[in-house]
Amino acid sequence: MSSESLCYWLLLLVAHFSLSPSRATAGKVSAIIVFGDSTVDAGNNNFIPTIAKGNFPPYGRDFDGGVATGRFSNGRLATDFFSEAFGLPSSVPAYLDPSYSIDQLAMGVSFASAGTGLDDLTAKIASVIPLRQQLEYFKEYKERLKLAKGESMAKEIVAEALYVFSIGTNDFILNYFVLPLRPAQYTAPEYVTYLIGLADAAVRDAYDLGARKIEFTGLAPFGCVPSARTLNHDEPGECNEEHNQLAMRFNAELQEAVRKLNGDLAGAQVVYAETYSVVSTIIANPSFYGFENVAQGCCGTGLIETSVLCGLDRPLTCQDADKADPRRRQLRASPGARR
Repeated sequence: MSSESLCYWLLLLVAHFSLSPSRATAGKVSAIIVFGDSTVDAGNNNFIPTIAKGNFPPYGRDFDGGVATGRFSNGRLATDFFSEAFGLPSSVPAYLDPSYSIDQLAMGVSFASAGTGLDDLTAKIASVIPLRQQLEYFKEYKERLKLAKGESMAKEIVAEALYVFSIGTNDFILNYFVLPLRPAQYTAPEYVTYLIGLADAAVRDAYDLGARKIEFTGLAPFGCVPSARTLNHDEPGECNEEHNQLAMRFNAELQEAVRKLNGDLAGAQVVYAETYSVVSTIIANPSFYGFENVAQGCCGTGLIETSVLCGLDRPLTCQDADKADPRRRQLRASPGARR
């Protein structure tokens, strides 16, 4: 995502939760609390036994001090920018990182795990943290808040926090399109509906735990990530439009689920965050947004780049993630394909 588009989307989100009248508490966000996959994993996978890690170069190249924190990005994640936009710290820490105190986590925390999905089976593939376990960590986090801040303050932090869910792509690219179990049980449209049911349940669980301001991010056109282009046997190098159609179907059903959640959950404000059209616009007209190559990745070989593969063949890593090396460029902050 380009910096211009990201900033525009951030401004809309900040305006929505800070200025618009709503059934949730308006005008204040106490913390950013995050659930999801590598799009928002701030380093939790560093502390579990999995190969799905981003704690080596070129990850973190443009982060403070050039440190690879476990974020699957050359720099900060969207949720880090959210935090800064709401006047909170400039980055959201990983819950499992023991170097952060509960006082720091009280202003923002990520429970996300790269490689996970809405479907528990997706998390098992790379031995990462399933969404249900992320919600269990949130329960534990609430108890730690009570001990550190007192019950009244802990309730206020939980009630006024912004909850971000960014998850779903891996259920397709690591699970449904790779393993035989789910295709044997569901057609592709049926699997989308199954995933939306899991998304709906996760939001309701978060609500039961005190969440009131909730944002659920839609899927980007994952048929256009470099790995999908590389593995597109019908049109090598081109976007896989079948995959993109499923992303659009998921987004349409997610928007309907969000409408229902807002009707069902008293006092809640649930927002759908559109990413598909933003990324599609950049892909369709890359030069307008300062990109030179939207077909190859910014690390590894540029063809199937994610996790450990990003550490291979480093000379091919693009030199400037903002300016775009003519040979190696992807869609903004992440040097790896969406995980």
